[in-house]
Amino acid sequence: MMNFRALLLAVTLAFAPLTLHAQAQQTQPIDRIAAVVNEEVILQSELDRAIANITAQYASNPGQLPPPEVLAKQVLERLILTRLQVARAQESGIRVNDQEIEQAAAGIAQQNGMTLDQLQVQVAKDGLSMTDFRNTLRDEITIQRMKQSFAQGRISVSEAEVNAALAQQQNAGGGAQYRLAHILVALPEGATPEQIATGQTKIDGIKKVIESGEMDFAAAAVRYSDSPNALEGGDLGWRPESEIPPAFVQTVKTMQPGQIIGPLRGGSGFQLIRLVDTRTAPAASQVTQYHVRHILVTGDDAAAEAKLNTVRARVAGGADFATLAKEESQDPNTKDKGGELGWLTVDAFGPDLGPRIAAMQDGEMTQPIKTPSGWHLIQIVGRRQNAAGDDQQRAAMRETIGRRKLEDEYTRFLQEMRGDAYVDIRSDSVIGVAPAASGSNGG
Repeated sequence: MMNFRALLLAVTLAFAPLTLHAQAQQTQPIDRIAAVVNEEVILQSELDRAIANITAQYASNPGQLPPPEVLAKQVLERLILTRLQVARAQESGIRVNDQEIEQAAAGIAQQNGMTLDQLQVQVAKDGLSMTDFRNTLRDEITIQRMKQSFAQGRISVSEAEVNAALAQQQNAGGGAQYRLAHILVALPEGATPEQIATGQTKIDGIKKVIESGEMDFAAAAVRYSDSPNALEGGDLGWRPESEIPPAFVQTVKTMQPGQIIGPLRGGSGFQLIRLVDTRTAPAASQVTQYHVRHILVTGDDAAAEAKLNTVRARVAGGADFATLAKEESQDPNTKDKGGELGWLTVDAFGPDLGPRIAAMQDGEMTQPIKTPSGWHLIQIVGRRQNAAGDDQQRAAMRETIGRRKLEDEYTRFLQEMRGDAYVDIRSDSVIGVAPAASGSNGG
């Protein structure tokens, strides 16, 4: 079963934003303000709750956690970044409706072999209400969509880059994958010589602490790293060569598990890189294909959604999906075929729906989903692994390279956003803690 404290940590550690105006109307003056972020506030109760989640995550190894005041600062910085990203997304017109939140919650329950009622019980055991849980999901989805929008506007991958990466993969005979972790000492855009020197001194000091055995890499990341994944011990997960920055991919290929390289100067600042482990991916590129069918209803939104909810209930009660598709669907291309869409890869569903499709079980149906063509009820009939064709391999490689570029660009974007924001930290548990070498103001 998924640990829901881990889920909340990985998502945002935060809850729904509260404006200063709303805070003034609260009837519980006991709750103090931990920080003001532009026109929103973070309450001390939110910070305390997030710290408790982190502490629970490290219950079996509390020695990896930094002193309480340093942990509080790291967690508060994560909350601040979440607030800033959600606010920027909303300013850009990004909205996530209640139906999408329910679909996401249902997907999480399904992944963990639970009903929504069982999910609610599990969330309550971890000290949260479903309202808090749904608000956290809303923030997560909102930020994901802003990243997608950001990528569309700033990230491009040339055909030459795809060709080079595919050739490298072929020469490697299937492609090694590397699990990496990093520690980042961030530098602002256009850093001064003094800021660069301070960053260099800090990263050198962190490396000495690790090499002396005083602290392991993950603990040092939690305590010192300026990266958004600091609270995960700097873990970057498994990556193929194409997702490793070209500047040090050749060095990584010669490393042994446990080895650390750096400091390395990159676009975001100084980094230490640790190779956690290696593995070999299959030589033949495989893609997952999903056997999908759907029912489309057009017209008035409320009526279409209600009709599909009725259809969904009938299928859940034992009615045949294909028969109902022939009776109810308004898609002329698939209606007579029982709604059959055939075998599709996840990218065919787009960035919003694709992850949800991938998380579903065979036989499962989505909730009614609105697209530009109308309202859909989608069912996963089955899935299979298939050798990727040339077009699919190129598309997968383009996405891989794009993710690596997005990570670098988005980290810089977060630093800029944090630096431009008005942030007034008021929490007694954070005030007086030395700031990280991130070049941020207002902290």
